[in-house]
Amino acid sequence: MNHDGSSEHGQQQRRGVFDVDEDRALEALRLSWGDVYDIGHEYDRWVASRRDDGSMIRRDDPGDLLAEIRADYAIRPVSRDAR
Repeated sequence: MNHDGSSEHGQQQRRGVFDVDEDRALEALRLSWGDVYDIGHEYDRWVASRRDDGSMIRRDDPGDLLAEIRADYAIRPVSRDAR
């Protein structure tokens, strides 16, 4: 990939939401969801544990974890004020 984001064939490649370093992805997830989930990255797995009942979500990358957090929260929302 070239500095302008294009490949050797001149096509622009789109970056994913978490195509950054792991620390930044972890920080972004915690900033958005840290009041409802305890979020971490360990042993090449991304994990989120609900603060209300401790149920765990484990995924291989932060984008998949974010998608699963959103789905989980849509089904079982919790008041973000009740901590």
